[in-house]
Amino acid sequence: MESFSYYDLGRIEYGKALDLQTNSFESLIDAKRKGLEEQNCLYFCEHNPVLTLGKSGKETNLLVPELLLKEKGVSLFHIDRGGDITYHGPGQITGYPVFDLDGFGMGLKAYIHTLEDIVIEFLLLYGVKAERLDGATGVWLDSKVPGAARKICAIGVKSSHFVTMHGFALNINTDLTYYSLINPCGFVDKGVTSLSKELGAEQDFELAKSRLLTLFQQAFR
Repeated sequence: MESFSYYDLGRIEYGKALDLQTNSFESLIDAKRKGLEEQNCLYFCEHNPVLTLGKSGKETNLLVPELLLKEKGVSLFHIDRGGDITYHGPGQITGYPVFDLDGFGMGLKAYIHTLEDIVIEFLLLYGVKAERLDGATGVWLDSKVPGAARKICAIGVKSSHFVTMHGFALNINTDLTYYSLINPCGFVDKGVTSLSKELGAEQDFELAKSRLLTLFQQAFR
């Protein structure tokens, strides 16, 4: 029996995806409280260009007026995950695991490390060596090289009763010019990158999702 149900939402507006995962999150918590059978869910999707600002994020990390965002067709959402401001858009695998961590025998710190490990292992399939950066969540390239550190995957999570929502944003064929609108995740001295930029060619997006899903299935049994 699978430990979670997987849903590919395709291209979906951020607000609709937020409602969907919030409903799953609340249903899972309710079932857990009542001792009923629980349903872990993993959602993969792409969004139209959108910025999300976490509960501890700073407004100053948005570098342009909100009116200019509207002119560029970029939405802005203030949300209740950890972390600062980040970008979601086409060509990016945005993943929302709604998981009861008790069922996997892990706490929140171990869960975030597992997400990072999955992405690091995924990138190795493409010959890209990635790693963690001390003091920051997410997955980075050249994290220990002065002036060269660049983030390829952002992670921001909310949890209640050890049930999670929100998740990660992994840049595959992402248009990185949108990151000029923000200080990504609050950093002013580090860059961002994508798998296609690192490899010098656009990547098969459906294959990337399939490979990433397989790694989730192996990590969360």
